[in-house]
Amino acid sequence: MRFYSYVVPRDYGFAPNPFNGICTLATCKPKIRKRATIGDWIFGTGSAIGDYKNCLIYAMKVTKKISFNDYWNDPRFHTKKPIMRSCSLKKMYGDNIYFHDGRKWYQADSHHSLKGGEVNEYNLKRDTSVDAVLISEEFYYFGKSAIEIPTQLIQKVIKKGPSYRCPEEVWGNRLIVFISRKYRLGYHDDPIQFLQFSRYDGKS
Repeated sequence: MRFYSYVVPRDYGFAPNPFNGICTLATCKPKIRKRATIGDWIFGTGSAIGDYKNCLIYAMKVTKKISFNDYWNDPRFHTKKPIMRSCSLKKMYGDNIYFHDGRKWYQADSHHSLKGGEVNEYNLKRDTSVDAVLISEEFYYFGKSAIEIPTQLIQKVIKKGPSYRCPEEVWGNRLIVFISRKYRLGYHDDPIQFLQFSRYDGKS
């Protein structure tokens, strides 16, 4: 078992997508999606600047790892497909947006596409550079109620800046123990930027 820790710069409910009882990481963070395997834990923390410094936004245990086509075609994950004209923000932030027909990748109208549903080539290329979706049925998602990480674990777990780090197993386990003793599994609050819907161009 390994642990991965990274800063969540934009918490809309898209990456990760914590809705409908399953937390998924299907876009962004290609290096983590490539390396993480079943049984690993992923920690998403707040930015070093702002209200969520030293806070845990979510933690997910990888319980399944599948391809984009499997994600797209599996009826269990159809609720994760975005509907951009929906009255539900949860549907608009759907992350089940990619499939391949053997010749090229397709990108559904989504948070990662351009206005009107036009393909955003930048996001498509980055997201599909690793054909893997991480799925978790054992997760803690706190969003705007992000919890403070214990002081003694901050330097051991949090990644400063871009990319990610792999905390040592002893420290990763201590954070999981801390969370599990105080909180139930599942969805605790809406994403930090849930009500600020916009499309992401991938560059800002």
